[in-house]
Amino acid sequence: MSQTTLLIQTLKESLRQRALTYADVALALGLSESSVKRLFAQKDLSIERVDQICALMKLDITDLLELMQTAEPRIAELTEEQERALVNEPKLLLVGILAISFWSAVDIVETFRISKTELVRLLVRLDRMRLIDLLPDNHIKIRLARNFTWRKDGPIQRFFEERIQQQFFETSFTHSGESRSVVFGALSTRSNDLLQHRLQKLAEEFDSLVQEDKALDHRMRTGTTMVLAIRPWEPSQFTELRRRAGDTTGG
Repeated sequence: MSQTTLLIQTLKESLRQRALTYADVALALGLSESSVKRLFAQKDLSIERVDQICALMKLDITDLLELMQTAEPRIAELTEEQERALVNEPKLLLVGILAISFWSAVDIVETFRISKTELVRLLVRLDRMRLIDLLPDNHIKIRLARNFTWRKDGPIQRFFEERIQQQFFETSFTHSGESRSVVFGALSTRSNDLLQHRLQKLAEEFDSLVQEDKALDHRMRTGTTMVLAIRPWEPSQFTELRRRAGDTTGG
């Protein structure tokens, strides 16, 4: 769906929710009702007229843009095939991760050994996967929902477990920007559920900060990975020492 079409649909829906008609819009714009209908049908609304319609609805244009983003279909999860395509082509995976981390095409070419021609080819593939919208002049628009997640036990998660997880933990976590906390204790199911809820809230805060920082120059941002995990578990060495049915306490 084009941005113009989405804009018109959002305007129509906003007017409908406020019980405003084409006649009301015509009065605000100083036009006939038939002219207003034609403008909407032909999607021929200037910024000035959009601003006037927003004023009629007591909205700022920024409010309208936020409504557009809410209305636009977003990707919450890729298919198995899409994730496998990313994993099978390292450069496609790299560009995909950079794109959804709000890197511009110019910054990607300047920073990585990827030519502009090759980058465009990769961005076109990501566009076809609906991961991004590739706009004129190679501008990148992300199509992911705020609740986007990789598939559980999907190709990306398996890729992390098989090839990246060991690299991630090969550090003492004592350097600047690093932190690790390992705790152990016995929890009830209720307490475990409560902690899982708080971990999810922390993940959402991480995403909010990513959104805040996306306008900064890429040199001011560092690729950062946060792993949040909780599970009923103990080291296998402990499990091996557990008594089994039929064991005696001895003397």
